[in-house]
Amino acid sequence: MEALLLTFLPKDAFEHGLLTMPRKLLIFTLIILGSAITNQTRAAENKRPNILFIYTDDQSYRTVSCYPGSYDFAQTPNIDALARQGIRFDAAYIGTWCMPSRAALLTGHLQHGVQSMRMEGQYPGSEYNPNQCPFWPSVFRANGYQTAQIGKWHTGRDNGFGRDWDYQMVWNRPRYPENAGAYYENQLIEENGKPARLVPGYSTDNYTNWAIDYIEGENRDAEKPWYLWLCYGAVHGPFTPAKRHLQALPDVNIPVPADIFPPRPGKPDWMQKIEHWIPDANGTPVMKGNGFTAQTVDTKGIHGNTLNDWVRQYHQGVIAIDEGVGRIMEALERSDQLENTLVVFTADQGIGWGQHGFRVKLAPYDATIRSPLIVSLPGQLPTGKTSKTPVSGVDLVPTFFQFADIELPWKMHGESLLPLLKQPHTRSNKTALTVMTGKKYGQDTEAIPTEREDLYINNVPWWVSLRDGHYKYIRTLVAGETEELYDLKRDPEELINLAHQKRYRLKVQQLRQDMIGELRQVDAKFVDNLPPVGTGY
Repeated sequence: MEALLLTFLPKDAFEHGLLTMPRKLLIFTLIILGSAITNQTRAAENKRPNILFIYTDDQSYRTVSCYPGSYDFAQTPNIDALARQGIRFDAAYIGTWCMPSRAALLTGHLQHGVQSMRMEGQYPGSEYNPNQCPFWPSVFRANGYQTAQIGKWHTGRDNGFGRDWDYQMVWNRPRYPENAGAYYENQLIEENGKPARLVPGYSTDNYTNWAIDYIEGENRDAEKPWYLWLCYGAVHGPFTPAKRHLQALPDVNIPVPADIFPPRPGKPDWMQKIEHWIPDANGTPVMKGNGFTAQTVDTKGIHGNTLNDWVRQYHQGVIAIDEGVGRIMEALERSDQLENTLVVFTADQGIGWGQHGFRVKLAPYDATIRSPLIVSLPGQLPTGKTSKTPVSGVDLVPTFFQFADIELPWKMHGESLLPLLKQPHTRSNKTALTVMTGKKYGQDTEAIPTEREDLYINNVPWWVSLRDGHYKYIRTLVAGETEELYDLKRDPEELINLAHQKRYRLKVQQLRQDMIGELRQVDAKFVDNLPPVGTGY
């Protein structure tokens, strides 16, 4: 014991006479020194911020009332308040659909870089090898953080409890495909790796309650900083609002999107076949099939089947999320953790409501995939600011690591947003690369498939896009399809494909090469066999 304590002696112990002390006094002094070192270590850990990552499902930026482009009936006062406390990103591309978006947020890799992940068995069954596809929360655990995840789990049957997570309350959709459509009630919930139990109640409220319990100390080590990934299932189809909100927003009346029905001039051939909405006898858009159908959801509208009815129902589902954000922020303040908690609010991607004919995500247009993104850390980051720099979901992971003062454990596809967070109005050459490879991941994306079953998902083919501060370039990975170029300042609805205009030919060529260069930087093997494009000139 004495030998062990002697290892804590400072190098100048002889000069200060510690080794001339009586033995008992020396040991007592060393105990005090050891305790001080331990306390200093804990204090340093406690200075590292907690990280609260609020992650919603299919929630378009248009649903958040502080965003330009939101409908005038959108009501999100609590999310708006969070934006006033921090930085709102105007052009966030977090993912393309539920599973790859989450895989990217667990690995820091775009879909093509998520090795061993694969769809297997009844949808949404999926598997991965954690040795080939490590999730970064395990690194946070090894570096003094307590990690927790609450809500929707959609990335392999293995939820990583005990390896990646210290605490979990998760709805594991891949493990229980028979329960995978239960987005809003009667969910099978796994708690800390135990067999799932059926939990009643409205899921958005359940997740909020469990998150508040954790924030206020339940199931949490008070001596450690924490990372909590709160994954709401809302506002995914069937878009079920809480009963208390069923009468909300009675006057929804949205402008009918200009290209809700085909043809869509300038768009690729596959876009001419998107037909999720059809006109009724009065010309009013109604959902084709008289209801919303997806792989785990088949439901009729609560208010009716018109575009207005569905948009109203969808926005009603957002209200409980907003209430949850308000309650969670109150819990942070009540527990004196507000000023030391980095809060990030975003969604896995957006969803289209009539724009370009869609009622899903997946497609490369802002209307279908652009997410809200708000970051707040009062006292350490600016407040009430907006950044127009385009950012990607994979940028969030290195951002978390930089705030936690932990070195990146492997090469990641994004870059830390801390410089932008500190100076949101800084002019930047940063671009946002987005990759959609259907249901394929990792090495299974090295060769671009030619069979429709592998190349398309919900009638949307593989694609890559590159967004800078002004333009968006889109490359559909189908031979002979036209490239797309949109001026998002003049044409935010992405209706006019400039790639067809000769005066933009050089811009298209420049962005094409920029996209290829970025694909090489992130080790996308399929870049070497991109299919030829149709010029459209």
